[in-house]
Order: sequence, then structure tokens, then C-alpha cells
Amino acid sequence: MSEHSARAADTPEPPNRAARVEVPDSATEVFVAHRNLLFTVAYEILGSAADAEDVLQETWLRWTAVDPATVRKERAYLVQIATRQALDRVRALGRRKESYVGPWLPEPLLTAPDVAEDVALADSVSMAMLLVLETLAPVERAVFVLREVFDLAYDEIADAVDKSPAAVRQLAYRARAHVAARRPRGTVSPAQTRAALHAFQKAVETGELQGLLDILAPDVVALSDGGGVRHALLRPIVGADKVARLLAGGWWKRDVTRSLEPVQINGGPALLVRVDGQVDGVLAVRVENGYVTGAYHVRNPDKLSHVAYETAISR
Repeated sequence: MSEHSARAADTPEPPNRAARVEVPDSATEVFVAHRNLLFTVAYEILGSAADAEDVLQETWLRWTAVDPATVRKERAYLVQIATRQALDRVRALGRRKESYVGPWLPEPLLTAPDVAEDVALADSVSMAMLLVLETLAPVERAVFVLREVFDLAYDEIADAVDKSPAAVRQLAYRARAHVAARRPRGTVSPAQTRAALHAFQKAVETGELQGLLDILAPDVVALSDGGGVRHALLRPIVGADKVARLLAGGWWKRDVTRSLEPVQINGGPALLVRVDGQVDGVLAVRVENGYVTGAYHVRNPDKLSHVAYETAISR
């Protein structure tokens, strides 16, 4: 273990959930101060808000068993606990994904407008980036997130993933190269994003095929996630013509009252879809150079609980 490690000892096991634990006020304050960051770490590793909340609970239980006086770097120590818990949960999540019906999309989060102002944070939690991170092995994903997004030192990451600092450097290098080859490219101003979302919303609402073709990139990709519970695409749709025809007809032209509300999901532009006044799904979009390059439609009701209120995330 490095002399600069934030860990005082191996992460302790949590106390019995039913037991009463006396937690010093200072320890509670430290945890609360880092809560949003810990949630964000877990969410970026898991892509699931529900699982990230469970990781927070386990992290808290372990933190209550620690003597804060023995911890030199509270932020790094808490991140290490949360990362270990998230990696443990990835295994169970992976088994669920193997039997998942249709494409799997991350659980969408309704985020505050200021999240988009932190470009690095917004990019790291975007639907497009989370899908790229899904192609990494779990430990590589954790290393990439902790290094590139949260700027932890290699020795701190080593303790979190139970690897040597040298091994972590190699993992970070491979993960960066993997992500760089697959991550979305192109920048867009907030004004361009708003204009693109407005044009996209109008075209979808009216079913205007040419309007959709004008705003969709030639290689746009559409994915939808119904989890086997709601009607959704069983495979990705690629190409402006196919995606435009899907959006102009298909799911929109039905005998129900639908509405679209512009919102910010995972730090980026999206439309909240309501059917007869009830939330039916989220249509998040990726905008690059003024065009929509990705459309991510989440309808699985088990994944929509975090679009009813803003979720605080931070670095």
C-alpha cells in the first residue's frame, strides 16, 4: 500500500443494519458533504441510479465503522469505499443485463441546468458516454472514471480497485485509448443545442419528415429501452432516413394524447414524453455540430423514477 494512500486499513465490514450506530456529527458532515460526488462515481460505474443509491447506503454503513481520525484524505477514502461497492454490484448488474430484453440504456437522470456548465461532468454522464463506458471491462471503467473525471491519483485508485499503481496506469492508458476511439466528437454551443432541440421537437410533434431529415445527422443512431415491459426497438436503427421515418410515424402516431417537454437529462438536451398526462418515457439526444447524432428513448418504467425530480451530481 502506498504511503500516500487515503486508506487507514482495509475497508471495514458494515455493522448490522438493525443495530443502532452512534455516528459523530463530524463524520456525518463529511459524508453529506461528499454525498453527491459519491453518487456520481457509483452512477458512472453502474449506469443505474437505483444501484448507485444502494452503493451510497453501503458506503455510509462502512463509513460509520471508521475512526475519522485515522483517515488523512476523506474524499479519496470515501470514493474508494464507493468504488469497491460499485464494482461488487457490477457483477450482479451484469447478470441482469445478460437476460435483458432489447437494447440496454442507462437510467436517465433529470439534472439541473448548471450541470451543463461543467462540460467535463456533463460529458461524463451523458447517455452517449455511458454507452461507451459500457464497452469497457468493469475495472477499466472504474479506473477511467476515477482518473479522467474525478482526477484521483494513481495510488488512490490502486487502493480502490485492488491493483498496483503500475497496473492502474496501464489500465488507464488502455481505457483512454478505447474511449477516445469511440466517444462522440464535435462541440456545440448552448445556443446551438437549444436550437437543435427545438427543431427536433417541432419535427417530431408534427411528424414532418423533411424537418427531421434537416436536423438528423446522416449517421444518426436511435436506440430505445423498454426492458421487455414497454414496446421498444429490439435493435439500433442507423441512418437519417430510417430514424426520420421511425420518428415521423411509428410510436408517435397513435390514438393517445402525447406531449413533449424540453428538459435536461444527464447534463444534455432531452424531451420528456407524456401520454395522457403521465410520464411515458424520455427521449435524450446527442447534438454535435448542430445536428442530432444520437437519440436514446427510455421507456422502461423501472428506469423513470429519477426524471420526476432533479438529481444532484458533482465532481
